[in-house]
Amino acid sequence: MDLVEVLPQLHMFRFPIGQAYLWRDGTELTLIDAGDVNAASAIEEAVRGLGLDPAGITRIVITHGHRDHYGAAQELADRHGAEILAHQLDAPVVRGEEEVGEPVLLDWERPLYEHALTVPPAPPTRVDTELSDGVVLPFGGGARVVHSPGHTPGSIGVHLPRHGVLFTGDCVAGVGQVMLGVFNIDREQAVASFRRLAELAPATVCFGHGDPLTEDAAAVLRASADRDAGLQVEHG
Repeated sequence: MDLVEVLPQLHMFRFPIGQAYLWRDGTELTLIDAGDVNAASAIEEAVRGLGLDPAGITRIVITHGHRDHYGAAQELADRHGAEILAHQLDAPVVRGEEEVGEPVLLDWERPLYEHALTVPPAPPTRVDTELSDGVVLPFGGGARVVHSPGHTPGSIGVHLPRHGVLFTGDCVAGVGQVMLGVFNIDREQAVASFRRLAELAPATVCFGHGDPLTEDAAAVLRASADRDAGLQVEHG
């Protein structure tokens, strides 16, 4: 796992597949996603490497119910007393009560999807708080939940307007270029969510996959959303 500073208060944990983020408000820590089932110890070690105590992990916000995003959440929450939060539509998947929906794959996505399935399955994980669109969470000066369905029904973005930071989950990716995320259950809905996130005009954008965007972020995000919306119209 690699540890990358995005901003003084914000670090990224990069795993072989996917990534998670740590937001710091003094000694209070918030995780945005939690990596796969084997990621807990690496996350704790990285937190200690920053001179912080993993016991400060107060909450773990799950952007959506895929195995590479919530696999270690239960272990970390049990160790440190953290609250686990997920959107109400993906919470049953995270808890293991429902199967995650199958994506509608484009031809070029199929080999990528086979690779993604090498991530070990996530265990059933409790969800302490079910989220809905517009809820404001008590970190980062007020973190607003932005329902961003399409990748999964309960995918969310997390927007910190006071800091100009946006976490997109897998609705948007930054691999090679800023683009619509892959493996969507409803591509048209995902494109609409991409455009909604772009309208927030963030200064820093943190993706579920790919390097964070820290320069001209609002313009790049908007142009990419418009491009992918055009492709959606063209290709259906």
